[in-house]
Amino acid sequence: MGYAQLVIGPAGSGKSTYCSSLYEHCETIGRTMHVVNLDPAAEIFNYPVAMDIRELISLETVMADLGLGPNGGLMYCMEVLEDSLHDWVDEELENYRDDDYLIFDCPGQIELFTHVPVLKNFVKHLQQKNFNVCVVYLLDSQFIIDVTKFISGCMSSLSAMIQLELPHVNILSKMDLLQDKSHIDDYLDPEPRTLLAELNKKMAPQFAKLNKALIEMVGEFGMVNFIPLDLRKERSIQYVLSQIDVCIQFGEDADVNIKDKDDDFGGDGPDM
Repeated sequence: MGYAQLVIGPAGSGKSTYCSSLYEHCETIGRTMHVVNLDPAAEIFNYPVAMDIRELISLETVMADLGLGPNGGLMYCMEVLEDSLHDWVDEELENYRDDDYLIFDCPGQIELFTHVPVLKNFVKHLQQKNFNVCVVYLLDSQFIIDVTKFISGCMSSLSAMIQLELPHVNILSKMDLLQDKSHIDDYLDPEPRTLLAELNKKMAPQFAKLNKALIEMVGEFGMVNFIPLDLRKERSIQYVLSQIDVCIQFGEDADVNIKDKDDDFGGDGPDM
């Protein structure tokens, strides 16, 4: 059985940086991981590229030949990838053993994981190839400046959860770049009443019932939770990796105890 992370999130949320940092961390601890580029517009990589969609099709070529813009061209490239699941994708996957661990670095176009079925069909193909897959959704912590932005990020993540129907780990990225962390605790362990009061202050009165429904889904039912990631701290990276490993049952035969990981962080998860 193979293992895979599908790394998604809005453009600029730090997906490629996450992939390169995770690769370096695993190299340090003696663990093998392969990073796959699924972004036909990518040009610079800080990790060895195991598979590269640009060998199949490139955005630059599509834009030049078909006269498409960047967004339309990228969607076209991803449709070509979908059409090549049983050809190019299968040929590339033949290079990896049954127990290999792949990280798929995806483009940032939100349509790919909320509307169109390209990634959903890609994941189904991986599962048919006996891969356990987990979605890793990244949201820039610098974006979470108030309750409306937080709810917006939660809804985007929830949409991806519904669309892809996979185990899902949400990460607040770029914690190492955040200057003021004082407000982040309110969103890592949200108190529904406080969030609702803040949201009602921001929104017009006619949205009160909608606000209540959104807060109940996020806060009271715990539909979306985020893990902070500080790439300066190895134990923060390891904590995130351990959560993902549990989701995809990686190393389930080994003596892995996530509670011990929590204890290393004072019982409340990773340091920020």
